[in-house]
Amino acid sequence: MRAIILNSDSIKPIYIQIAEWLEAEILKGNLTEDERIYSQYQLAEIFTINPATAAKGLNLLADEEIVYKKRGLGMFVSLHAKSYILQKRKNQILGQMIRDLVDEAVRLGVRKTELLEMIELAHQEADDRDREAGGEEEEKQ
Repeated sequence: MRAIILNSDSIKPIYIQIAEWLEAEILKGNLTEDERIYSQYQLAEIFTINPATAAKGLNLLADEEIVYKKRGLGMFVSLHAKSYILQKRKNQILGQMIRDLVDEAVRLGVRKTELLEMIELAHQEADDRDREAGGEEEEKQ
């Protein structure tokens, strides 16, 4: 496992950073449906934090039903966790980014058609980078 660093200077609480890291691990496929996830003590050791902080991050995921508890066995990834996280991030994160982008475009006097062209170009560039990265991964194997 590569070194994991939390941003203690961030305004985002550590327990939320823990929850987001676990969500990212689910999205990347490093944690799969019905797989046991890290315990609060394992997370505390990995991130060098208080186990109560780690537990708070885990409980946040449990409250959202991204993970579920099995008494005496630990926490496990829920059946539809990945699709739930994707939908949540689309609605919350991308939604806010789009609202901010449109607000800035309006302030700058950018026309809707011009903004859509810029988005299409950026999307195409991202697709190209993904294809290139996929080719590099295949070459390594």
